[in-house]
Amino acid sequence: MANTYRMKAVFSKRESLPCIAPLLTTVEETPQIISAQVQGHFPKWLNGYLLRTGPGKFEFGKDKYNHWFDGMALLHQFRMEKGTVTYRSKFLQSDTYKANSDHNRIVISEFGTLALPDPCRNVFERFMSKFELPGKQPLMCPEFVAMTDNTNVNYVRYKGDYYISTETNFMNKVDIETMEKTEKVDWSKFIAVNGATAHPHYDPDGTTYNMGNSYGLHGSCYNVIRVPPEKVDLGDTIHGAQVICSIASAERMKPSYYHSFGMTKNYIIFIEQPLKMNLWKMVTSKIRGKAFSDAISWEPHYNTQFHIVDKHTGQLLPGMYYSKPFVTFHQINAFEDQGCVVIDLCCQDNGRSLEIYQLQNLRKAGEGLDQVYNSVARSFPRRFVLPLHINLNAPEGENLSPLPYSSASAVKQADGKIWCSYENLYPEDLEKEGGIEFPQINYGQFSGKKYRFFYGCGFRHLVGDSLIKVDVVWREDGFYPSEPVFVPVPGTNEEDCGVILSVVITPNQNKSNFLLVLDARNFEELSRAEVPVQMPYGFHSTFVTI
Repeated sequence: MANTYRMKAVFSKRESLPCIAPLLTTVEETPQIISAQVQGHFPKWLNGYLLRTGPGKFEFGKDKYNHWFDGMALLHQFRMEKGTVTYRSKFLQSDTYKANSDHNRIVISEFGTLALPDPCRNVFERFMSKFELPGKQPLMCPEFVAMTDNTNVNYVRYKGDYYISTETNFMNKVDIETMEKTEKVDWSKFIAVNGATAHPHYDPDGTTYNMGNSYGLHGSCYNVIRVPPEKVDLGDTIHGAQVICSIASAERMKPSYYHSFGMTKNYIIFIEQPLKMNLWKMVTSKIRGKAFSDAISWEPHYNTQFHIVDKHTGQLLPGMYYSKPFVTFHQINAFEDQGCVVIDLCCQDNGRSLEIYQLQNLRKAGEGLDQVYNSVARSFPRRFVLPLHINLNAPEGENLSPLPYSSASAVKQADGKIWCSYENLYPEDLEKEGGIEFPQINYGQFSGKKYRFFYGCGFRHLVGDSLIKVDVVWREDGFYPSEPVFVPVPGTNEEDCGVILSVVITPNQNKSNFLLVLDARNFEELSRAEVPVQMPYGFHSTFVTI
């Protein structure tokens, strides 16, 4: 990144926020293909699918979900070909969705919602169901299913196939053309992990890296996973997956929660942050009558630690890198330069934001909504520099970073640990935008490399309400854009020669939602494709070329 910015973030309170409850309520699926009304000059070279997922159903019968993350996965498909755009959406036919539908109530617990026992069952049956062991298959009732397969976070790719994923041990393989689920895949059937992130990284040859936890009598581990790029036969899913490195948790029964990780050409960077998962609380959640989310807590008396793993050897590097406590959900990019790993992240100084995203908070209006927003930590881009080759004889207090273009420092302490101080990567205007999240880059050409530009959503509301390219902003009052997806112009190698795609939605029933196309260089609007269908605010998107 050629130009970076150094400043202290000052947050101003916001008042009179518009109600966004319609963006967080159940919608109908649109399984039949409908044509979008295209305005402007839609690029003729832009041929492919924009695939998006997120929660779209928040109740079954009289039962209602408590948390935004709990809603049933709704799959969206925008198909672009020769200047025309079509749209359709379908609910993922997960086992969870089907079981809840069959019983017309919530029978499988989610992140923030505990499935209550069937009131028709006798007291003994309900008591015994509380002691069901994790991983045991259902015997009598869907309540015995230990883990949801409601994969509503992101589309990921393994060996050329696409899966809908979340953070449990299940993924659902889908046909991106028909949007039908074709197979349910369980990570734990292939390797000893209890799930994997919804944000893997890809090498140019298609080798995929991810991270997943494992829990056992001897403690918790964070595992670096490698999945080979090619299928041995047509029935392959994640066959051949390997754990190439296991990193012991700093606390045996309280591993850190994480949502993503960093990767360069040669290294995996894992961030162990003080957002802790209490395993005992998780195991006893049903007995205590609490959701899984109750077991996650922000514990800022711990510092944040960076772990670096050599991708080729699977060896954990000996350096011990620490910083002040922060939480990150999404990394922007990472690369190597002059013997250092440089990693850029969207960071928050308060890890309590997961609690805020209860549906009862998001659906508030007036002063109550303002109070919720003003209590949420803002997310800002920061750069950390981690020197790989640490001289044991380096004097205490010396900054080991040789990079002249970054003010981030890595200072050796008396105990041999490296204390890392960040550099802010944003201009002053970003504070007015409420920070930035859902970061994206020109991933295909610049992942793991030195880069200059990144894109994301500004958060002057509890959901994204603007699109940002470092210091360039796209906004339209009353509309809420999703994660920006960069698509390069074919045949170019310029970093920002392409378009930004974002699904923009509104709670105003008199206006249409639309697919927005921006010139990635200057954020000028090229086109929009309007769809007269209600859509909920979701999470992540991906673009697949036809």
